[in-house]
Parts: sequence; structure tokens; C-alpha cells
Amino acid sequence: MKPATVSVEVAASRQQVHEFLEVLANHEPFLNHALVDWEFSGPRRGVGAKARARSNTVGSQDWTEFEVLEADDAHIVEEGVGNGGKRITRGTYRFRDLPGGGTAIEFELEWLQMSRAERLAPPLMRAFMRRVNGKALRRLAKQLDG
Repeated sequence: MKPATVSVEVAASRQQVHEFLEVLANHEPFLNHALVDWEFSGPRRGVGAKARARSNTVGSQDWTEFEVLEADDAHIVEEGVGNGGKRITRGTYRFRDLPGGGTAIEFELEWLQMSRAERLAPPLMRAFMRRVNGKALRRLAKQLDG
């Protein structure tokens, strides 16, 4: 399935954006419209940081575990395992300096493995995740530009 990609521009510098997003616990406030009951483990920031959260969306209350796999000043890569191990995703945040200052943030969600039910409607799944993640990035922008 094709990835779902969303983006937003913020006034914060790339360094500020990276430092904020590298702390996995900072994701809860902008993602809590879709993921609740967060738990954290591992290092506080960067590679090896882990979180567990429950979906709070129509038709799903399952748990997903996240782990930061890569983190540098240009991107952060997280892997998610959910639906009892039947779904594996890779989420990548990419950062780009804007000409007049600020940062463009792009988030791309790739499905590495999907359950049989999820494979039945890829366009609907992609559209749903673009909507959920678009809202998350808009909420993130409000936090960063606060």
C-alpha cells in the first residue's frame, strides 16, 4: 500500500522541532485525539525510546507499541506494532528549513505489514490516516508556535 503523507509549516527552528519530537512523551498531547492511555519506557529521547498507546478511533481499541529507530536533525523514524502484531508501520518525520525561517514538517506513514481486514480497503485506510495525522500535525504546529 502507498504511504500516507501529511505536512505542516511552523515558525520554530528545525533544531527546536527535532528536540521536541525526539522526546516520545511529547507526542501524546498532539496525538491524544486518536491514541490514549500512553505508557513510556526506554530512554526519554532518541533511539530506543518506546511508547505504548491504545487506539481511540471508530472500530479500533487495540494497542500499538512504538519505538524510535533513527533520530537526527533531518528526520526521526518510528516503528509501530499493533493489532496483535498483525500491523507493522513505519512513521517518518522529516524536517526542512523554510526560506524565511521556520520549518516544514512532513510525516509519512508506511504500512510494512497489514492484517487481512486492513488489506481489503487501502484507499480508505490511507484517507483515514491522512485525516488523523493531518489533525495531529495541525495540533503539533499549535504547540510549537504556542
